[in-house]
Amino acid sequence: MAKLIRYLLFLLSVQSAFAQTPTPDQFLGFPLGSRFAYHHLIIDYFKSVQSRNADRMKLVQYGSTNEGRPLMLAFVSSPENIAKLEKIRTNHLKSTGLLPGTPDASVPPIVWLSYNVHGNESVSANTSMKVIYELLNRDNALTQDFLKNMVILIDPCINPDGYERYTQWYNRVQNAMPDVTPFALEHDEPWPGGRFNHYLFDLNRDWAWQTQKETQERIAVYNQWMPHFHADFHEMGPSRSYYFPPAAKPYNKDVTAWQRQFNELIGEYCRKYFDKNNWAYFTRNDYDLFYPSYGDTWPTANGAIGVTYEQGGGGRAGLAFERENEHDTLTLNNRISHHYATTLATLEAVMSQKEKVVAEFIRFHQDAANAPAGNFKTYVVKAGSNTRAFKNWLDRQGFSFGMAGKSISAKGTELTSTTEQALKIEQNDLLISAYQPKSNLLRILFDPKPALEDSVTYDVTSWGLAYIFGLKAYGLKEKLSPSTVNAQPINNPLPATAPYAYLATWSGPEDAAFLAELLKSSVLVKTSNTPFEMDRTTYAAGTLIITKKGNEGLAFDKLVTSAANKHFVKLTPVKTGFVSTGPDFGNDNVVALKAPKIVAVAGDGISATAFGAVWHYFEQQIKYPVTIINAAKLADLPWNEVDVLILPDGRYGDIIGEKHLEAIQGWVKSGGKLIAMERATDAFVNKTGFGLTKKFSEKRKDEDIFKKYGAQQREDASDSSPGSMFEVTMDATHPLAFGCSEEYFTIVRDAYERDYLKEGWNVGYLKEDNYKAGFVGKKMSGKLKNTLIIGAQEIGRGQIIYLMDDPVFRAMLQKGKVLFGNAVFR
Repeated sequence: MAKLIRYLLFLLSVQSAFAQTPTPDQFLGFPLGSRFAYHHLIIDYFKSVQSRNADRMKLVQYGSTNEGRPLMLAFVSSPENIAKLEKIRTNHLKSTGLLPGTPDASVPPIVWLSYNVHGNESVSANTSMKVIYELLNRDNALTQDFLKNMVILIDPCINPDGYERYTQWYNRVQNAMPDVTPFALEHDEPWPGGRFNHYLFDLNRDWAWQTQKETQERIAVYNQWMPHFHADFHEMGPSRSYYFPPAAKPYNKDVTAWQRQFNELIGEYCRKYFDKNNWAYFTRNDYDLFYPSYGDTWPTANGAIGVTYEQGGGGRAGLAFERENEHDTLTLNNRISHHYATTLATLEAVMSQKEKVVAEFIRFHQDAANAPAGNFKTYVVKAGSNTRAFKNWLDRQGFSFGMAGKSISAKGTELTSTTEQALKIEQNDLLISAYQPKSNLLRILFDPKPALEDSVTYDVTSWGLAYIFGLKAYGLKEKLSPSTVNAQPINNPLPATAPYAYLATWSGPEDAAFLAELLKSSVLVKTSNTPFEMDRTTYAAGTLIITKKGNEGLAFDKLVTSAANKHFVKLTPVKTGFVSTGPDFGNDNVVALKAPKIVAVAGDGISATAFGAVWHYFEQQIKYPVTIINAAKLADLPWNEVDVLILPDGRYGDIIGEKHLEAIQGWVKSGGKLIAMERATDAFVNKTGFGLTKKFSEKRKDEDIFKKYGAQQREDASDSSPGSMFEVTMDATHPLAFGCSEEYFTIVRDAYERDYLKEGWNVGYLKEDNYKAGFVGKKMSGKLKNTLIIGAQEIGRGQIIYLMDDPVFRAMLQKGKVLFGNAVFR
């Protein structure tokens, strides 16, 4: 009887505790969906719910944003599962071979729900409060069944900085009664918008490359859990309805039959909710499963079922938006209801196939480790300047790799030319075996020519790792096992006798960071504009030369060696300024690199992501100061205080007028350097004093007049390059090309049809056969032949650098970062 009484009292206490769990409305002090909740309120709500449901919910902070906001993850399941959460995790990873050992119990499906990767797609974070409440609502029989059968992970807001940027703005300008008029101020989000993170990167395109803080911290946790299912909740334009699977073509060819089948099943469960409520939706359009760096495709390549949901709305929708095509008013409440419905549909679909979901995930990884698909069983990456960054990236992805440990003769396919070659594998070369649980992702990301089943696609269509990292890499058909031998860490000791100079190679992004630190410390750094030889060693043009002369007032040796160690740069101390071949260190071809005052333009008309890539390059990659100015204030720029002006991609028609051109030209003549990127170059085409001209294009053929209306999407695709890989023909003797290696690859996304410079230097250009991989439309193909990509024009004592392709695009291209460093500092 005493035990029974204690048990009843326990039940009463549990019920009492849950009775105190506030609904979102009660906690916020306003009805959910009647306004946007600030990020801190959403997090506080999750904490409040967790404090009352500690037996069924665990809330952890897995990271923080650039602006210091917490990144949170909630684990929700039955009390039995929460009590053994770590056991479930390790058994799960053991079953896939991602942890050593044998699992001692089966595991339930692990479902990860990601909300608000795009900050102004703000319905998602607000929906997460309804989701967490209902999952823990003991009166909701359906959700309690979910908790018994699954472990559910909820990230309420992947992009807090972007979300708060949008929410702060909207809550300041909204009317007391939401104005549904589409042209009202509350539907006119200002630049740069809330979509992106602090550095204006699109976090939904960063899953594979992991250039951003938020992504790196999230993927670290993702790899610890490797969920069976990942759902990514988005919004699109407010005039649209709702998208859920099946996905559109093209699918990546490595998406498995099971993943395709489950993609269809998800659609069936979503349709039940939407048909029952007479809600509009569409499937099999726009949102494909091809580019492996999204929140659906990267998890898919990792064996999960990866799904995207898109609700009509976005930053323009606000709290209420009148839609002519739907003859209704779209409200935030509507949007929350729709995302909540697909959340339930997701969990129902997983539960309906819970055993198979787990079994297929295990099979996916076991097959990958024991019988990997594809032609290549080993990848070889030759040791070089970019291998350290590449190894760090391999670690973040969760790949196994090692050093060759010995010399081996082999045959393999060189992955940029896709030709079979004999090669000598050296001791310090990297070996990456395909016999590992994550080899499907490895194969997809190394693929130099991914097969495209449909030309209408959403994003980049080529991404091979050899191109992206500037690697000499090979695919071998034979299995080679890497050694555990690790390369020696770079450590430049303080020399016993002070050298005449230190030499440092110039070939990777870390070299630019090293140079930036020296320049900030007022160190005189020189560089040779031509190759030279010393002590039977050849040094390439662009080699950094840091002489004792000119740096006498500094703690020279300590400063230089500590900076080199920090940035993993190998120094070569030399005892003389005399070289056996090439220019001596006092020659005019050995020039000083100054610490420039750099200004970058931002604001209306400028591509937010293009500016963000420039901003991130300086602040996070090389940590060199950059001054940001509003594009509207360009006329007020004190030109005499500026050394380098960067114009990121954008529309400059309303920014740069004739008077600006005169001011810019005068400043350049006086020694300034202008870097114009992509569409910014339009401002200088055919302008007096600027040597940039447009290529002559043939007149359109008459049959274009009779193109078919129903073929419009295909017609548009024929004049596009959503992101294809090209090898740029480079003038290796020009300082812009220093350190970029013999082969320079870039992702081409548009054709600017620039003619070769008649007065200046055609540093990088596309000839007839520079295409490497990815989709290029038939009309676009002709525009990308015999066209200038990188040019330099000297005017007076200064110069203009024209970049018709963005070398720091999404911070992906390692050699692009080297080229951009040349543009800034050389």
